[in-house]
Amino acid sequence: MGFQVITLTDAAATRINEITGNAGPDALGIRISIKKGGCAGFEYAVDLVTSDSTKAGDDTVEHAGAKVWVDPAASLYLLGTEMDFEVTKLRTGFVFRNPNETSACGCGESVELKAADLAELARAREAAAH
Repeated sequence: MGFQVITLTDAAATRINEITGNAGPDALGIRISIKKGGCAGFEYAVDLVTSDSTKAGDDTVEHAGAKVWVDPAASLYLLGTEMDFEVTKLRTGFVFRNPNETSACGCGESVELKAADLAELARAREAAAH
C-alpha cells in the first residue's frame, strides 16, 4: 500500500462505519478538512461524503472498511496525523494526533498548525522503506 496522508485507528474506523451505516445508502465515508476558526486559528472539519459529493483531487484513506477523503488544501497540515475516536467522561468524538500541531486552545476545539516539513517526511518514508 502507498503512503497515506493520515492513518485511522480501529476505533475511528468503527465510528466512521457506524456514521455511514446510519446515514443512508448514499453515504460513502467522511471528509477531513481544515478551516480557519477558533481561538488558536484552525479547526478540524469532519463532513459526510455521499455519492454526489466526492471531489476530484481528494486523497482517500481506507481502514477496516471505513473511507476517509482528505481535502487537498489540508494535506500538508495533516501529513502524519493519526485519527482516533475516544469516549471519555468529558467528551466523545474524533481525536487527531497531529505532528504538525504547534499548540491547541484550552477548550480543545481549535489548534495552531504548521505545514509539514517535506524533507523530514521524505527521510521518514525512505527509512520506512528499508
